[in-house]
Amino acid sequence: MDVKQDKVPSPRIPLQMHIEYRKSYGRQNVKGVLKNISLTGAFLETETIELAPEDKVVIEFVVSERRRKMAATIIWKNGKGCGIQFHPFNKRDTQIVDDLMYFVQNRREFRRSLLDDIFKQAG
Repeated sequence: MDVKQDKVPSPRIPLQMHIEYRKSYGRQNVKGVLKNISLTGAFLETETIELAPEDKVVIEFVVSERRRKMAATIIWKNGKGCGIQFHPFNKRDTQIVDDLMYFVQNRREFRRSLLDDIFKQAG
């Protein structure tokens, strides 16, 4: 008997990252914005109406001057964008997502620390 297990989504980190992507069989890149990300997927804000659940796309990341393309599948779509699931080809694919998450989180913590220091000095 095939029993579906409820999958709990991986923790998401909010971000605002402009990227390019294309359908896996497409030739033209389209611009979009990643609004949140986890090791397993992301929310892609896009106005492209040609995307539908189960479409395959190729996302291009640029992190610290490293450029990496990764396959993904559209899981769901609404009027603002779509949820995508990554399909890492190797450990470098997973590593660039992990590095991006680390960079975003550390930058956010640095800003928070800087603001705390400013408020302490002003108070």
